[in-house]
Amino acid sequence: MSQKHFDVLVIGGGVVGCAMARHFTLAGASVALLEKAPDVLDGASKGNSAILHTGFDAPPDSLELACIQRGHALYLRDHAGLQLPILRTGALVLAWNAEQMAKLPALIAKGQANGVSDIRMLSRAQILAREPHLSETVVGGFEVPGEVVIDPWTTAHVYLLQAMANGATLLRSAEVLSGDFDGAHWRLRTSADEITGKQVINCAGLYGDIVDTALLGESTFFIRPRKGQFLVFDKAASRLSSSILLPVPTDKTKGIVICPTIFGNLLVGPTAEDQDSRTDASTDRETLESLRMTGKRMLPGLASFEVTAAYAGLRPACAAPGYQVRRVPDMNYVSVGAIRSTGLSAALGLAEQVAEMLGRGDHVPMIDPQMPEVERLSDYHGRDWQEPGYGEIVCHCERVTRREIDRVLAGPMPPRSLQGLKRRTRVCMGRCQGFYCRGTVAQICGDRLDMPQEDAA
Repeated sequence: MSQKHFDVLVIGGGVVGCAMARHFTLAGASVALLEKAPDVLDGASKGNSAILHTGFDAPPDSLELACIQRGHALYLRDHAGLQLPILRTGALVLAWNAEQMAKLPALIAKGQANGVSDIRMLSRAQILAREPHLSETVVGGFEVPGEVVIDPWTTAHVYLLQAMANGATLLRSAEVLSGDFDGAHWRLRTSADEITGKQVINCAGLYGDIVDTALLGESTFFIRPRKGQFLVFDKAASRLSSSILLPVPTDKTKGIVICPTIFGNLLVGPTAEDQDSRTDASTDRETLESLRMTGKRMLPGLASFEVTAAYAGLRPACAAPGYQVRRVPDMNYVSVGAIRSTGLSAALGLAEQVAEMLGRGDHVPMIDPQMPEVERLSDYHGRDWQEPGYGEIVCHCERVTRREIDRVLAGPMPPRSLQGLKRRTRVCMGRCQGFYCRGTVAQICGDRLDMPQEDAA
């Protein structure tokens, strides 16, 4: 590190932490982001449905709703300048029986009260005309045009890369173990080094309550992880639906979603399984088969397509309702906890919210910040393999070029694991799951990955 004292110390390298680091860096503060894992996005942010939500079904008058709506608006405003893709799918909330149908008017009223004014009820005939591959057992539903699909990994990477391009520091494999506050500044002891800063912002996700306890002596919330398992269908299945297909939500979960991905696949999930473990992101055959059957009931044509991948994500849920965001002013500390499944949508809004809580101080915002080049992973936008001079295609399933791999390995935030390389390039993430290209990837990477590839599969 060129310095060990910073204005802002952000704990946690998920999408919320990355957005926080970007916001405060561009606001003129010196920022360090501390991540306990070998790479960013190794926690809750690595597994989600990649939907940019409008907040139509969020709790009314809640902090979650406010941050989702601000985050949604900021993403739409800034995505082109950040070179981030959007797949404008819209969403259909579908009722499959009379009981669900009876709930639709209240959901529409809730969405309109939440400021989502373009919601529109659709008849069964209108729904089937729009999505002809849906099961004819659908009863009715409504559309939410503002719900869109984005790239869940490049989004967070871009936030952090722009922060780093403008002076922020990233510390990986730096688990926060303890800390002291002397009335003006924090001294944090990590598994990598000691670091000091004026302000601490805890965005530790699944470990947010643990970090609060380590630094404050207590936490006002307790994380109970909620596992969500997903199925990824072959790219050819994406022709079955052009919209995000949402169920009628419950108090606990948004339910099983079918949606296109920015990478050209069709996604089914997630489940909602409360558990004690903060690390167990395993999948099981019975649950995955249940997901597949649910998908086939909604889209019968899925029976003809292969599942190419399955994964699970852990959401930092807790018993208390809503986001758990609080400022401890006499200790220069903000805790940003229990940011459940909507963190990707709310990240930019949360960063603005925390900045307003802290005030501007004496920092001078950057007028013309640097913007780094980023890899383009969307199947619906231009890719590197379509540009001359790419060298060779290493991963034919996802059309990942040697040039792309070389660039991220030599970049300002090189991956330290195969999983990190996958999230930056999509190499080994296609239909063969690395069967044909993993040996070549190993040769290219050599000893530049800290974690052995067999441990990161």
